[in-house]
Amino acid sequence: MSFTPNHSAQATSSAVVNTNTATLKIDGRTGEGGGQIIRTALSLSMLTGIPIEITNIRAGRAKSGLMRQHLMCVQASQQISNATVTGAALGSSSFRFAPNAIQSGDYHFDIGSAGSTNLVLQTLLPALLFANTNIQAASTVTIKGGTHNPLAPTTDFLQHAFVPALAKLGMQVDIEYSQAGFAPIGGGVIKATITPFMRRAGSQPLTLTERGTLTNIALVASVLNLEYDIGKRELASATATLMDSGVDDTLMTSNTNHLDGIGEGNTCSALVTHQYGNQIHQEMFTLLGEKRTSAEKMGNRLAGLVKRYLFKTNALVDEYLSDQLLLPLALSGGGEFTARIISQHTETQAWLIEQFLPVEISFEAIDEQKNLVRVII
Repeated sequence: MSFTPNHSAQATSSAVVNTNTATLKIDGRTGEGGGQIIRTALSLSMLTGIPIEITNIRAGRAKSGLMRQHLMCVQASQQISNATVTGAALGSSSFRFAPNAIQSGDYHFDIGSAGSTNLVLQTLLPALLFANTNIQAASTVTIKGGTHNPLAPTTDFLQHAFVPALAKLGMQVDIEYSQAGFAPIGGGVIKATITPFMRRAGSQPLTLTERGTLTNIALVASVLNLEYDIGKRELASATATLMDSGVDDTLMTSNTNHLDGIGEGNTCSALVTHQYGNQIHQEMFTLLGEKRTSAEKMGNRLAGLVKRYLFKTNALVDEYLSDQLLLPLALSGGGEFTARIISQHTETQAWLIEQFLPVEISFEAIDEQKNLVRVII
């Protein structure tokens, strides 16, 4: 597969040539039918130069149409690709997007709510990885909003699971956040530095299929303007539950910390590391604190996520990272990995990628009892 992204005939990145400029019409009710269709379609439209028209946006949701964070995805994509956009406004059920050249640069976006900064970043990231590759100009993207949102990857997840996976493909991305933001106030700030991707000659497709040896489980609890003891109790509960299930306590570390920011919030996470030969793989499981749910129950739930991954499957890649790996793999030359589960979210992502790129994404059940699926691109 060869790919020339939509910005320069002289670009030397690996990618997909598209000379068809007819508008691609996308029904927003397809598959999972959520905001992911908007984000991935915008990414691929910018990369390929194919104009899009999305209709029936989030039609099955309680609040249909474009919400503030979705609108920010459109507006931010418009800015980095000098796109022509019509119909995009809060509550819109359809819009058209026709991109021009992707430009690297120093970008700043404010969602204006606690909407997910991480989902906005993931919309822009693929395009900026291929921006102006002939001059190797890195881009920075600063986004203000929520950093820890329900139904979205946290900034911690991007830093410790997603970015290391991109690094295996040769994609250089750095993400930091100076302030955390939780609903309903937000106010979090993240900054990403994105280096244009150049696929090295002779590089092999990525293979993430074998777990190898469990080397560490790093448990972390963070509080924003709440009692420090909440995090300590979460981690004590998670540690005790994992030890009761047979996890070697010498493999576990724990740390509680205070976050900077406005409002209040709490998050706990487990970073599970395996090593196979020279290859290290990290999966992160995160939870957000809930009112009327005790710290002990949160810790027990976190341990439950880890136990499901360790003992109920032999797959290397868990559900959420599976979903997010598809597009980088498709853009970088393909590969394969073993997944615990293929969600409707992931199936929709695969379908949408295939609408833009000359790739085939297949899901092959290896062992249903062990929740093991092979994903091949």
